[in-house]
Amino acid sequence: MMDDKASDAASGTDPRFAALPGRPGKVIAIHLSYESRADQRGRRPQHPSYFFKPSSSLAPTGATIERPAGTELLAYEGEIALVIGTPARRVSLADAWNHVGHVTAANDFGLYDLRANDKGSNVRSKGGDGYTPIGPALLDARSVDPASLRVRTWRNGELVQDDTAGGLIFPLSQLVADLSQHFTLETGDVILTGTPAGSSVAVPGDLIEVEVDVPGGASTGRLATTVVQGEVAFDAGLGSLPAVDDLQRTEAWGSPAAAGTPAENSSAASVSSAAGLPASVSSAGEIAPAGGSGADAPAQRISPALTPALRAKLEAVPVAGLSAQLRKRGLDNVTIDGVRPLHPGAKLVGIARTLRFVPLREDLFESHGGGYNAQKRAFDAVGEGEVIVIEARGESGSGTLGDILAIRAHARGAAGIVTDGGVRDADAVTGVGIPVYTAGAHPAVLGRKHVPWDHDVTIGCGGTTVQPGDVIVGDADGVIVIPPALAEEVADAALAQEDEDAWIAQRVAEGHPIDGLFPMNREWRARFEAERGEAR
Repeated sequence: MMDDKASDAASGTDPRFAALPGRPGKVIAIHLSYESRADQRGRRPQHPSYFFKPSSSLAPTGATIERPAGTELLAYEGEIALVIGTPARRVSLADAWNHVGHVTAANDFGLYDLRANDKGSNVRSKGGDGYTPIGPALLDARSVDPASLRVRTWRNGELVQDDTAGGLIFPLSQLVADLSQHFTLETGDVILTGTPAGSSVAVPGDLIEVEVDVPGGASTGRLATTVVQGEVAFDAGLGSLPAVDDLQRTEAWGSPAAAGTPAENSSAASVSSAAGLPASVSSAGEIAPAGGSGADAPAQRISPALTPALRAKLEAVPVAGLSAQLRKRGLDNVTIDGVRPLHPGAKLVGIARTLRFVPLREDLFESHGGGYNAQKRAFDAVGEGEVIVIEARGESGSGTLGDILAIRAHARGAAGIVTDGGVRDADAVTGVGIPVYTAGAHPAVLGRKHVPWDHDVTIGCGGTTVQPGDVIVGDADGVIVIPPALAEEVADAALAQEDEDAWIAQRVAEGHPIDGLFPMNREWRARFEAERGEAR
Protein backbone atom coordinates (compact mmCIF):
# COMPACT_ATOMS: atom_id res chain seq x y z
CA MET A 1 0.00 0.00 0.00
CA MET A 2 1.34 3.46 -0.90
CA ASP A 3 1.65 6.10 1.82
CA ASP A 4 0.03 9.52 1.35
CA LYS A 5 3.11 11.14 -0.23
CA ALA A 6 3.60 8.29 -2.66
CA SER A 7 -0.07 8.38 -3.57
CA ASP A 8 0.00 12.14 -4.08
CA ALA A 9 3.16 11.91 -6.21
CA ALA A 10 1.57 9.23 -8.36
CA SER A 11 -1.56 11.28 -8.85
CA GLY A 12 0.33 14.49 -9.61
CA THR A 13 -1.00 16.35 -6.54
CA ASP A 14 2.08 16.09 -4.32
CA PRO A 15 2.42 19.60 -2.79
CA ARG A 16 6.23 19.32 -2.74
CA PHE A 17 6.27 19.75 -6.52
CA ALA A 18 3.32 22.12 -6.83
CA ALA A 19 5.47 24.95 -8.23
CA LEU A 20 7.02 22.75 -10.93
CA PRO A 21 5.73 21.06 -14.08
CA GLY A 22 6.22 17.74 -12.28
CA ARG A 23 8.59 15.83 -10.04
CA PRO A 24 12.13 16.42 -11.35
CA GLY A 25 14.30 13.45 -12.15
CA LYS A 26 17.40 15.31 -11.01
CA VAL A 27 18.14 18.26 -8.74
CA ILE A 28 21.69 19.47 -9.38
CA ALA A 29 23.38 22.08 -7.20
CA ILE A 30 26.57 24.04 -7.80
CA HIS A 31 29.21 24.84 -5.25
CA LEU A 32 30.78 28.30 -5.10
CA SER A 33 29.45 30.41 -7.96
CA TYR A 34 29.08 34.12 -7.06
CA GLU A 35 31.83 36.74 -7.00
CA SER A 36 30.48 38.13 -3.73
CA ARG A 37 30.57 34.70 -2.11
CA ALA A 38 34.08 34.10 -3.45
CA ASP A 39 35.19 37.40 -1.89
CA GLN A 40 33.57 36.39 1.39
CA ARG A 41 35.21 32.95 1.33
CA GLY A 42 38.58 34.17 0.10
CA ARG A 43 38.82 31.68 -2.76
CA ARG A 44 37.70 31.42 -6.36
CA PRO A 45 37.10 28.18 -8.27
CA GLN A 46 38.55 27.79 -11.75
CA HIS A 47 35.61 25.70 -12.97
CA PRO A 48 32.07 24.97 -11.78
CA SER A 49 31.53 21.81 -9.75
CA TYR A 50 28.32 20.16 -8.61
CA PHE A 51 26.47 17.72 -6.39
CA PHE A 52 23.02 16.12 -6.42
CA LYS A 53 20.10 16.67 -4.08
CA PRO A 54 17.18 14.23 -3.84
CA SER A 55 13.87 15.40 -5.27
CA SER A 56 12.33 14.35 -1.94
CA SER A 57 14.07 17.41 -0.42
CA LEU A 58 11.80 19.78 -2.39
CA ALA A 59 9.11 21.78 -0.61
CA PRO A 60 6.56 24.43 -1.62
CA THR A 61 6.23 27.97 -0.37
CA GLY A 62 4.63 28.19 3.07
CA ALA A 63 6.21 24.93 4.25
CA THR A 64 8.25 24.43 7.39
CA ILE A 65 11.79 23.10 7.69
CA GLU A 66 12.86 21.18 10.76
CA ARG A 67 16.12 21.87 12.53
CA PRO A 68 16.85 18.41 13.91
CA ALA A 69 17.15 17.88 17.65
CA GLY A 70 20.72 18.20 18.84
CA THR A 71 21.84 20.50 16.00
CA GLU A 72 22.51 24.23 15.77
CA LEU A 73 23.76 25.22 12.31
CA LEU A 74 20.91 25.17 9.79
CA ALA A 75 21.90 27.68 7.10
CA TYR A 76 19.79 29.24 4.34
CA GLU A 77 21.02 29.98 0.80
CA GLY A 78 18.78 31.92 -1.58
CA GLU A 79 19.30 30.85 -5.19
CA ILE A 80 18.08 31.17 -8.76
CA ALA A 81 16.71 27.81 -9.91
CA LEU A 82 16.53 26.74 -13.54
CA VAL A 83 13.96 24.22 -14.77
CA ILE A 84 14.91 22.39 -17.93
CA GLY A 85 12.30 22.72 -20.68
CA THR A 86 13.70 20.45 -23.40
CA PRO A 87 16.33 17.72 -23.09
CA ALA A 88 19.93 18.92 -23.37
CA ARG A 89 22.89 16.72 -24.25
CA ARG A 90 26.23 18.20 -25.32
CA VAL A 91 24.66 21.54 -26.18
CA SER A 92 26.75 24.59 -27.03
CA LEU A 93 27.06 27.63 -24.81
CA ALA A 94 25.16 29.65 -27.40
CA ASP A 95 22.28 27.17 -27.48
CA ALA A 96 22.14 26.26 -23.79
CA TRP A 97 19.58 28.84 -22.65
CA ASN A 98 17.12 27.59 -25.27
CA HIS A 99 16.84 24.38 -23.23
CA VAL A 100 15.79 26.21 -20.06
CA GLY A 101 12.03 26.28 -19.73
CA HIS A 102 11.52 28.24 -16.54
CA VAL A 103 13.25 30.20 -13.80
CA THR A 104 12.16 30.27 -10.17
CA ALA A 105 13.40 30.85 -6.63
CA ALA A 106 14.93 28.20 -4.37
CA ASN A 107 16.43 27.97 -0.90
CA ASP A 108 19.29 25.48 -0.64
CA PHE A 109 19.24 24.79 3.09
CA GLY A 110 22.17 22.94 4.63
CA LEU A 111 22.88 21.51 8.09
CA TYR A 112 26.52 22.25 8.89
CA ASP A 113 26.39 19.89 11.88
CA LEU A 114 26.49 17.00 9.37
CA ARG A 115 28.83 18.59 6.86
CA ALA A 116 32.03 16.94 8.08
CA ASN A 117 30.35 13.54 8.28
CA ASP A 118 29.28 13.84 4.64
CA LYS A 119 32.88 14.40 3.50
CA GLY A 120 31.75 16.59 0.62
CA SER A 121 28.83 14.50 -0.64
CA ASN A 122 26.17 16.65 1.10
CA VAL A 123 23.87 13.60 1.21
CA ARG A 124 22.80 14.19 4.81
CA SER A 125 23.71 17.83 5.29
CA LYS A 126 21.61 19.01 2.32
CA GLY A 127 19.32 16.12 1.45
CA GLY A 128 16.81 16.28 4.28
CA ASP A 129 13.05 16.54 3.78
CA GLY A 130 12.15 20.15 3.08
CA TYR A 131 15.76 21.25 2.52
CA THR A 132 15.03 22.58 -0.99
CA PRO A 133 12.00 24.90 -0.98
CA ILE A 134 11.22 26.03 -4.53
CA GLY A 135 8.75 28.44 -6.17
CA PRO A 136 6.24 29.91 -5.79
CA ALA A 137 5.84 31.03 -9.45
CA LEU A 138 7.67 30.12 -12.63
CA LEU A 139 9.11 32.73 -14.99
CA ASP A 140 9.21 31.86 -18.69
CA ALA A 141 12.92 31.63 -19.50
CA ARG A 142 12.26 32.90 -23.03
CA SER A 143 10.95 36.18 -21.66
CA VAL A 144 13.94 37.11 -19.49
CA ASP A 145 17.57 38.04 -20.04
CA PRO A 146 19.42 35.55 -17.83
CA ALA A 147 22.07 38.13 -16.89
CA SER A 148 19.36 40.48 -15.55
CA LEU A 149 17.91 38.04 -13.01
CA ARG A 150 18.14 39.06 -9.37
CA VAL A 151 17.97 36.94 -6.21
CA ARG A 152 17.12 38.37 -2.80
CA THR A 153 16.68 36.74 0.61
CA TRP A 154 14.97 38.08 3.73
CA ARG A 155 15.31 36.78 7.28
CA ASN A 156 12.37 37.88 9.43
CA GLY A 157 11.75 40.75 7.03
CA GLU A 158 15.36 41.97 6.91
CA LEU A 159 17.11 41.85 3.52
CA VAL A 160 20.21 39.65 3.94
CA GLN A 161 21.11 38.62 0.38
CA ASP A 162 20.88 40.76 -2.76
CA ASP A 163 22.74 40.00 -5.99
CA THR A 164 22.16 39.48 -9.69
CA ALA A 165 23.18 36.83 -12.18
CA GLY A 166 25.63 39.42 -13.47
CA GLY A 167 27.65 38.66 -10.33
CA LEU A 168 28.08 35.00 -11.19
CA ILE A 169 31.56 33.63 -11.81
CA PHE A 170 30.01 31.20 -14.32
CA PRO A 171 27.07 32.44 -16.44
CA LEU A 172 23.82 30.50 -16.15
CA SER A 173 24.10 29.23 -19.72
CA GLN A 174 27.56 27.86 -18.98
CA LEU A 175 26.18 25.71 -16.17
CA VAL A 176 23.62 24.17 -18.51
CA ALA A 177 26.15 23.57 -21.28
CA ASP A 178 28.75 22.16 -18.90
CA LEU A 179 26.36 19.74 -17.21
CA SER A 180 25.08 18.59 -20.60
CA GLN A 181 28.63 17.43 -21.41
CA HIS A 182 28.33 14.79 -18.71
CA PHE A 183 24.73 13.58 -18.84
CA THR A 184 21.39 14.36 -20.38
CA LEU A 185 19.47 17.16 -18.72
CA GLU A 186 15.90 15.97 -18.99
CA THR A 187 12.69 17.95 -19.08
CA GLY A 188 11.81 19.03 -15.55
CA ASP A 189 15.32 18.67 -14.10
CA VAL A 190 16.25 21.49 -11.71
CA ILE A 191 19.59 23.28 -11.49
CA LEU A 192 20.32 25.29 -8.33
CA THR A 193 22.80 27.93 -9.43
CA GLY A 194 24.52 28.90 -6.17
CA THR A 195 24.14 31.58 -3.55
CA PRO A 196 25.66 35.05 -3.17
CA ALA A 197 27.21 36.47 -0.01
CA GLY A 198 24.93 36.80 2.99
CA SER A 199 24.01 33.17 3.66
CA SER A 200 23.83 32.55 7.39
CA VAL A 201 22.17 30.52 10.15
CA ALA A 202 18.43 30.31 10.74
CA VAL A 203 16.93 29.34 14.10
CA PRO A 204 13.51 27.98 15.05
CA GLY A 205 10.89 30.66 14.60
CA ASP A 206 12.71 32.39 11.74
CA LEU A 207 10.88 33.15 8.50
CA ILE A 208 13.18 32.93 5.48
CA GLU A 209 11.92 34.35 2.16
CA VAL A 210 13.60 34.18 -1.26
CA GLU A 211 12.56 36.01 -4.43
CA VAL A 212 13.91 35.90 -7.97
CA ASP A 213 12.92 38.73 -10.29
CA VAL A 214 13.93 41.05 -13.07
CA PRO A 215 14.21 44.46 -11.37
CA GLY A 216 11.16 46.44 -12.40
CA GLY A 217 9.70 43.42 -14.16
CA ALA A 218 8.53 39.85 -13.63
CA SER A 219 8.88 38.18 -10.24
CA THR A 220 8.50 34.70 -8.78
CA GLY A 221 6.99 36.16 -5.65
CA ARG A 222 8.47 35.37 -2.26
CA LEU A 223 9.23 31.75 -1.41
CA ALA A 224 8.50 31.52 2.32
CA THR A 225 9.85 28.89 4.73
CA THR A 226 9.51 28.80 8.51
CA VAL A 227 12.10 27.06 10.68
CA VAL A 228 10.77 24.78 13.42
CA GLN A 229 12.54 22.78 16.10
CA GLY A 230 12.69 19.02 15.65
CA GLU A 231 12.07 16.68 18.56
CA VAL A 232 13.64 13.43 17.35
CA ALA A 233 17.38 13.00 17.92
CA PHE A 234 19.72 11.03 15.66
CA ASP A 235 20.44 7.45 16.74
CA ALA A 236 24.14 6.86 17.42
CA GLY A 237 23.59 3.15 16.90
CA LEU A 238 22.67 3.73 13.26
CA GLY A 239 25.21 6.27 12.08
CA SER A 240 27.44 9.21 12.88
CA LEU A 241 26.06 11.99 15.04
CA PRO A 242 26.05 15.74 14.30
CA ALA A 243 29.18 17.57 15.43
CA VAL A 244 30.30 21.19 15.27
CA ASP A 245 33.35 23.23 16.18
CA ASP A 246 34.31 26.88 15.85
CA LEU A 247 35.43 26.39 12.27
CA GLN A 248 32.06 24.99 11.21
CA ARG A 249 30.30 27.76 13.13
CA THR A 250 32.35 30.37 11.30
CA GLU A 251 31.52 28.78 7.95
CA ALA A 252 27.80 28.56 8.70
CA TRP A 253 27.40 32.07 10.09
CA GLY A 254 29.67 33.61 7.45
CA SER A 255 32.37 35.16 9.66
CA PRO A 256 33.99 34.74 13.10
CA ALA A 257 32.26 37.91 14.28
CA ALA A 258 28.81 36.65 13.30
CA ALA A 259 29.53 33.23 14.82
CA GLY A 260 30.92 34.71 18.03
CA THR A 261 34.15 32.73 17.62
CA PRO A 262 37.71 34.03 17.98
CA ALA A 263 39.16 35.04 14.63
CA GLU A 264 42.34 33.14 15.37
CA ASN A 265 40.35 29.90 15.43
CA SER A 266 39.87 30.21 11.69
CA SER A 267 42.40 28.28 9.65
CA ALA A 268 42.31 31.12 7.16
CA ALA A 269 43.50 33.55 9.79
CA SER A 270 46.33 31.20 10.69
CA VAL A 271 47.47 30.73 7.10
CA SER A 272 47.15 34.39 6.17
CA SER A 273 49.06 35.54 9.23
CA ALA A 274 51.83 32.97 8.94
CA ALA A 275 52.27 33.42 5.22
CA GLY A 276 51.92 37.20 5.25
CA LEU A 277 48.91 36.97 2.93
CA PRO A 278 45.82 39.14 3.08
CA ALA A 279 42.74 37.31 4.31
CA SER A 280 40.95 38.12 1.05
CA VAL A 281 43.23 35.75 -0.84
CA SER A 282 43.39 32.89 1.65
CA SER A 283 41.08 30.06 2.47
CA ALA A 284 38.82 31.86 4.93
CA GLY A 285 38.87 28.84 7.16
CA GLU A 286 37.51 26.61 4.46
CA ILE A 287 36.66 23.19 5.78
CA ALA A 288 34.37 21.77 3.18
CA PRO A 289 34.29 24.34 0.43
CA ALA A 290 31.51 26.48 1.40
CA GLY A 291 30.22 27.83 -1.82
CA GLY A 292 26.79 28.52 -3.02
CA SER A 293 25.64 25.06 -2.23
CA GLY A 294 28.12 24.29 0.43
CA ALA A 295 30.27 21.38 -0.62
CA ASP A 296 33.45 21.25 -2.45
CA ALA A 297 35.48 22.55 -5.32
CA PRO A 298 39.21 22.99 -5.63
CA ALA A 299 40.21 26.41 -4.41
CA GLN A 300 42.31 28.77 -6.46
CA ARG A 301 44.47 30.75 -4.06
CA ILE A 302 46.49 33.78 -4.98
CA SER A 303 49.90 33.90 -3.32
CA PRO A 304 52.37 36.71 -3.93
CA ALA A 305 55.07 34.18 -3.04
CA LEU A 306 54.30 31.82 -5.92
CA THR A 307 53.16 33.43 -9.15
CA PRO A 308 52.75 31.27 -12.26
CA ALA A 309 56.06 32.61 -13.58
CA LEU A 310 57.89 31.75 -10.37
CA ARG A 311 56.29 28.32 -10.26
CA ALA A 312 57.59 27.65 -13.78
CA LYS A 313 61.09 28.65 -12.73
CA LEU A 314 61.00 26.36 -9.68
CA GLU A 315 59.73 23.49 -11.79
CA ALA A 316 62.69 23.96 -14.14
CA VAL A 317 65.47 23.97 -11.54
CA PRO A 318 66.59 20.93 -9.50
CA VAL A 319 66.36 20.87 -5.72
CA ALA A 320 70.14 20.46 -5.55
CA GLY A 321 70.56 23.81 -7.29
CA LEU A 322 68.14 25.50 -4.94
CA SER A 323 69.95 23.99 -1.95
CA ALA A 324 73.26 25.42 -3.16
CA GLN A 325 71.79 28.89 -3.55
CA LEU A 326 70.14 28.85 -0.13
CA ARG A 327 73.41 27.75 1.44
CA LYS A 328 75.16 30.75 -0.17
CA ARG A 329 72.62 32.90 1.63
CA GLY A 330 73.28 31.31 5.00
CA LEU A 331 70.39 28.83 5.00
CA ASP A 332 71.75 25.30 5.35
CA ASN A 333 69.03 23.63 7.45
CA VAL A 334 66.19 23.83 4.94
CA THR A 335 65.87 20.25 3.67
CA ILE A 336 63.22 17.81 4.86
CA ASP A 337 65.43 14.84 5.55
CA GLY A 338 64.56 11.16 5.51
CA VAL A 339 61.68 11.32 3.02
CA ARG A 340 61.54 9.70 -0.41
CA PRO A 341 59.08 10.21 -3.27
CA LEU A 342 56.44 7.67 -4.19
CA HIS A 343 56.69 9.19 -7.70
CA PRO A 344 60.42 9.78 -8.29
CA GLY A 345 59.86 11.32 -11.71
CA ALA A 346 57.35 13.93 -10.54
CA LYS A 347 58.33 17.47 -9.56
CA LEU A 348 56.69 19.01 -6.51
CA VAL A 349 56.19 22.78 -6.23
CA GLY A 350 53.69 24.44 -3.93
CA ILE A 351 52.84 26.53 -0.88
CA ALA A 352 52.96 24.83 2.52
CA ARG A 353 49.89 24.01 4.57
CA THR A 354 50.93 22.27 7.77
CA LEU A 355 49.58 19.46 9.96
CA ARG A 356 51.03 18.50 13.35
CA PHE A 357 50.87 15.12 15.07
CA VAL A 358 51.99 14.66 18.68
CA PRO A 359 53.10 11.33 20.22
CA LEU A 360 50.32 8.93 21.15
CA ARG A 361 48.77 9.38 24.57
CA GLU A 362 45.62 7.37 24.89
CA ASP A 363 43.56 9.95 26.76
CA LEU A 364 44.49 12.65 24.23
CA PHE A 365 43.68 10.40 21.30
CA GLU A 366 40.29 9.85 22.90
CA SER A 367 39.65 13.61 22.94
CA HIS A 368 41.44 14.64 19.73
CA GLY A 369 41.73 11.57 17.51
CA GLY A 370 38.12 10.93 16.58
CA GLY A 371 35.47 12.85 14.70
CA TYR A 372 36.42 15.82 12.58
CA ASN A 373 39.98 15.96 13.85
CA ALA A 374 42.91 18.16 12.80
CA GLN A 375 44.02 15.66 10.17
CA LYS A 376 40.64 15.65 8.43
CA ARG A 377 40.31 19.43 8.70
CA ALA A 378 43.72 19.91 7.10
CA PHE A 379 42.90 17.70 4.13
CA ASP A 380 39.50 19.33 3.70
CA ALA A 381 41.07 22.81 3.78
CA VAL A 382 44.03 22.37 1.42
CA GLY A 383 43.72 24.40 -1.74
CA GLU A 384 44.93 24.32 -5.31
CA GLY A 385 48.72 24.43 -5.62
CA GLU A 386 49.30 23.85 -1.91
CA VAL A 387 51.35 21.13 -0.22
CA ILE A 388 50.29 19.43 3.01
CA VAL A 389 53.42 19.10 5.15
CA ILE A 390 53.02 16.73 8.11
CA GLU A 391 55.04 16.72 11.32
CA ALA A 392 55.25 13.13 12.54
CA ARG A 393 58.59 13.49 14.38
CA GLY A 394 60.25 11.03 12.00
CA GLU A 395 58.10 8.24 13.46
CA SER A 396 57.28 5.87 10.61
CA GLY A 397 55.75 3.14 12.77
CA SER A 398 52.24 3.93 11.61
CA GLY A 399 50.52 5.64 8.72
CA THR A 400 49.97 9.39 8.73
CA LEU A 401 47.70 9.21 5.69
CA GLY A 402 46.15 6.62 3.40
CA ASP A 403 44.49 6.52 0.03
CA ILE A 404 41.25 8.27 1.09
CA LEU A 405 43.10 11.34 2.31
CA ALA A 406 45.37 11.30 -0.73
CA ILE A 407 42.28 11.25 -2.96
CA ARG A 408 40.83 14.15 -0.99
CA ALA A 409 43.97 16.26 -1.42
CA HIS A 410 44.12 15.38 -5.11
CA ALA A 411 40.47 16.34 -5.60
CA ARG A 412 41.11 19.67 -3.90
CA GLY A 413 43.89 20.43 -6.39
CA ALA A 414 46.76 20.10 -3.89
CA ALA A 415 50.26 20.05 -5.36
CA GLY A 416 51.43 17.24 -3.08
CA ILE A 417 51.95 15.81 0.40
CA VAL A 418 55.14 15.57 2.47
CA THR A 419 55.26 13.55 5.70
CA ASP A 420 58.23 12.52 7.82
CA GLY A 421 56.07 9.64 9.02
CA GLY A 422 54.64 6.58 7.31
CA VAL A 423 52.07 6.08 4.57
CA ARG A 424 49.42 3.41 4.86
CA ASP A 425 48.09 1.62 1.74
CA ALA A 426 51.19 2.83 -0.06
CA ASP A 427 50.35 1.19 -3.41
CA ALA A 428 46.89 2.75 -3.41
CA VAL A 429 48.30 6.15 -2.42
CA THR A 430 50.81 5.91 -5.25
CA GLY A 431 47.99 5.08 -7.64
CA VAL A 432 46.14 8.31 -6.79
CA GLY A 433 48.78 10.20 -8.75
CA ILE A 434 49.45 13.08 -6.37
CA PRO A 435 53.17 13.56 -5.50
CA VAL A 436 53.83 12.15 -2.01
CA TYR A 437 57.08 12.15 -0.03
CA THR A 438 57.23 9.84 2.99
CA ALA A 439 59.62 8.20 5.44
CA GLY A 440 58.24 4.82 4.37
CA ALA A 441 55.23 2.52 4.19
CA HIS A 442 53.54 1.04 7.24
CA PRO A 443 50.27 -0.92 7.57
CA ALA A 444 49.20 0.43 10.98
CA VAL A 445 46.61 3.16 11.46
CA LEU A 446 47.38 6.62 12.80
CA GLY A 447 46.38 5.85 16.38
CA ARG A 448 49.25 3.40 16.90
CA LYS A 449 51.76 6.24 17.24
CA HIS A 450 50.16 9.66 16.78
CA VAL A 451 47.48 12.09 17.93
CA PRO A 452 46.34 14.62 15.27
CA TRP A 453 46.77 17.88 17.14
CA ASP A 454 46.76 21.05 15.06
CA HIS A 455 47.08 22.43 11.56
CA ASP A 456 48.27 25.60 9.83
CA VAL A 457 50.87 26.24 12.54
CA THR A 458 54.67 26.25 12.50
CA ILE A 459 55.91 22.65 12.58
CA GLY A 460 59.09 20.60 12.38
CA CYS A 461 59.31 18.06 9.55
CA GLY A 462 62.34 15.97 8.68
CA GLY A 463 64.61 18.05 10.88
CA THR A 464 63.67 21.49 9.58
CA THR A 465 61.07 24.10 10.42
CA VAL A 466 58.12 24.64 8.09
CA GLN A 467 55.65 27.53 8.32
CA PRO A 468 52.36 27.90 6.47
CA GLY A 469 53.14 29.89 3.34
CA ASP A 470 56.68 28.56 2.86
CA VAL A 471 57.56 27.45 -0.67
CA ILE A 472 58.05 23.67 -0.96
CA VAL A 473 60.00 22.11 -3.83
CA GLY A 474 60.72 18.41 -4.26
CA ASP A 475 62.32 16.08 -6.79
CA ALA A 476 64.16 12.74 -6.73
CA ASP A 477 66.89 14.26 -4.51
CA GLY A 478 64.47 15.28 -1.77
CA VAL A 479 62.40 18.21 -0.51
CA ILE A 480 63.54 21.72 0.31
CA VAL A 481 61.82 24.60 2.14
CA ILE A 482 62.29 28.12 0.75
CA PRO A 483 61.31 31.27 2.67
CA PRO A 484 58.77 33.06 0.47
CA ALA A 485 60.73 36.32 0.44
CA LEU A 486 63.76 34.54 -1.09
CA ALA A 487 61.96 32.32 -3.59
CA GLU A 488 62.30 34.54 -6.68
CA GLU A 489 65.92 35.46 -5.98
CA VAL A 490 66.94 31.87 -5.30
CA ALA A 491 65.13 30.53 -8.36
CA ASP A 492 66.79 33.07 -10.68
CA ALA A 493 70.22 32.35 -9.23
CA ALA A 494 69.72 28.59 -9.46
CA LEU A 495 68.63 28.85 -13.11
CA ALA A 496 71.70 30.93 -13.92
CA GLN A 497 73.91 28.37 -12.19
CA GLU A 498 72.23 25.54 -14.09
CA ASP A 499 73.01 27.30 -17.35
CA GLU A 500 76.63 27.68 -16.30
CA ASP A 501 76.90 24.05 -15.18
CA ALA A 502 75.42 22.84 -18.46
CA TRP A 503 78.06 24.82 -20.37
CA ILE A 504 80.83 23.34 -18.20
CA ALA A 505 79.44 19.83 -18.79
CA GLN A 506 79.65 20.39 -22.54
CA ARG A 507 83.30 21.40 -22.26
CA VAL A 508 84.11 18.35 -20.13
CA ALA A 509 82.36 16.14 -22.69
CA GLU A 510 84.59 17.70 -25.34
CA GLY A 511 87.61 16.38 -23.45
CA HIS A 512 88.73 19.40 -21.42
CA PRO A 513 90.17 18.65 -17.93
CA ILE A 514 88.17 19.64 -14.88
CA ASP A 515 90.99 21.61 -13.26
CA GLY A 516 90.36 25.29 -13.85
CA LEU A 517 87.06 24.57 -15.52
CA PHE A 518 85.00 23.44 -12.54
CA PRO A 519 84.84 25.89 -10.91
CA MET A 520 85.84 28.19 -13.74
CA ASN A 521 89.02 30.19 -13.49
CA ARG A 522 89.39 33.66 -15.03
CA GLU A 523 90.12 32.40 -18.53
CA TRP A 524 87.25 29.95 -18.68
CA ARG A 525 84.90 32.54 -17.15
CA ALA A 526 85.80 35.04 -19.85
CA ARG A 527 85.16 32.44 -22.57
CA PHE A 528 81.79 31.49 -21.03
CA GLU A 529 80.64 35.08 -20.78
CA ALA A 530 81.78 35.83 -24.30
CA GLU A 531 79.83 32.89 -25.73
CA ARG A 532 76.74 33.76 -23.76
CA GLY A 533 77.01 37.37 -24.91
CA GLU A 534 77.14 36.25 -28.54
CA ALA A 535 74.12 33.99 -27.98
CA ARG A 536 72.09 36.95 -26.79
